[in-house]
Order: sequence, then structure tokens, then C-alpha cells
Amino acid sequence: MTFEQLTIFVAVAEREHLTRAAETLHLTPSAVSSAIRKLEDFYGVQLFDRVGRGLAITAEGRLFLDEARATLTRMQSAERFLGELGGLQRGVLAIAASQTIASYWLPGVLMGFHTRYPGIELSLAIGNTETVSKAVETGAADIGYVEGELENPLLRKRHIANDALMIVTSPGHPLSDSRLVTPQDLIDKTAWVLREPGSGTRSAFEAAMEGLGVAPSAFDVVMELPSNEAVLSAVRSSRVASAVSSVVAAPWIAAGGLARVNFELPARSFTLLSHKERHLSRAAEQLLADSLSVR
Repeated sequence: MTFEQLTIFVAVAEREHLTRAAETLHLTPSAVSSAIRKLEDFYGVQLFDRVGRGLAITAEGRLFLDEARATLTRMQSAERFLGELGGLQRGVLAIAASQTIASYWLPGVLMGFHTRYPGIELSLAIGNTETVSKAVETGAADIGYVEGELENPLLRKRHIANDALMIVTSPGHPLSDSRLVTPQDLIDKTAWVLREPGSGTRSAFEAAMEGLGVAPSAFDVVMELPSNEAVLSAVRSSRVASAVSSVVAAPWIAAGGLARVNFELPARSFTLLSHKERHLSRAAEQLLADSLSVR
């Protein structure tokens, strides 16, 4: 049974007239007659009596008419639904992002998207780079945003922005006096509070130090904390150092609660992730395009 057959049956049943139904459907009477006959023959049910040159719906036909109308209504609703999905009028989009991006870079992008496509339901899960990449890999998230380098052959990576890392301490710390700091000073003159393993900030910092010939194990890491805010609170209240994003530290530095150490770290990349083998919805494609356009 096809959508066309149902449409033809309902049109004929409502008019009990083959020619008028054909005119309404912009079909020939022979095409309408053939569709009705095929439907009856296939299911072995007579839907119309041929009375002279006219048609009269049978009892079986009347029973089937209610079901056919309901089915057509559902099918038309499904067609509208697909059209709305394709037109970004409705849909669901699952996003995962690491903390720095989720807190400081992504909100503006998401609000802009919501303003233009209010019918798309957005959900955001926040984690570290490792958990975000896992969410995209398993399909729990349609797209993900992470910081720093990532090796996963299943994921497509797109650069969306650069982010500067900096080393910070509390004011009065031995490394906070604006003098140029060496890699050895970072080992000898301070303890450290860092983000947890799997964090993009942690990975980018350790990669930068390894590039300078300093092994991550050389640092005296006295505490690992799961959020930027917890790290900065610990740094502010004690004589330790940490490496954080400049956008995270800037308000604290401006307020005088933190000091920037005179040691340059290389910029890191904010990266958008999608699965190489999973289909991206129209909504995901649009958010991806929005993200790539932000510079």
C-alpha cells in the first residue's frame, strides 16, 4: 500500500465519483480506477460497488475510510516534520565541550544560534578534553569542542580559534615580580596546582614544557583539581603556580587577585570535533559553520 493509493482511495470515497476525484488529484480517471482496483485485488477486499456508471462505497470501504484518513494525517504530519528538520525549524542537538571553551568561548556562539533557530533544542555537557572526545566518538554528542592536541583516528578535527596559556601565581609569590622566569625557575621556585589528567589545559602545558626539554614529572604538583575556578582559587590562596587560559585568568589579574608570571607559553588551538563516519544533522552542520566563522 502506497501513500498515493491511500490518497486516491480517500478522494474517491469522499466523492463517490471517479471523474471528480481524478480532477481533484490531477490524474486521469483510468489511473484512479487502476489504483483502486489494484488496492482491492491485492488485499481481496471490495471497497466500492460499481453501480451503473457510478461508484458506491461498501461497508468495508466505510470502515477503511476512517483508518485511511488517520494514516494520511500521520503521514502528512511526518512530511511536515521532516521539512521542519531540514529547514532548521525543529530538532535536537547534543554538544559536549571542555570547560574553558564551554565557559568563555562557546556561550556567545550558542546564543547566536538559538536566536536564529529557536526551535532547535540545544543540550550542553561539560567535561575535559578526554571525556568530550569520548562523547563524540560514542555518539553521545553530535559535535564537541576541546582544547589542545588530540589523537583519535575516528574523529574529524577543525581548528576554530587560538587561545593563549599563561602561568599565574598569587601576588607576592617569588615568581610574580615581573622578572623573566626560566624553565628551571618553574621547577625550583614553586609548587603547582594543575587541572586533572585528561584536561586540555594540562596537556597543552605539559606538551609546551616537554618542547623546552622539561619533563612533566619534574614539577612539584601538590594538587590536581577538576575545574578552572577551583585551580585559580587554590592559587590565589596559597604560594603555588598554575597554567591556565588567558581568558580564564584575565578577570582575576585585573582585580589584583592573581599575578602573571613572565614566562611565555605557546598558543594552543580550540578544536571542533565530529565523527568521521556519523551523519551530521542539518542543525549540527549549521552550528559547525557558525563556529568556524567566529574569529
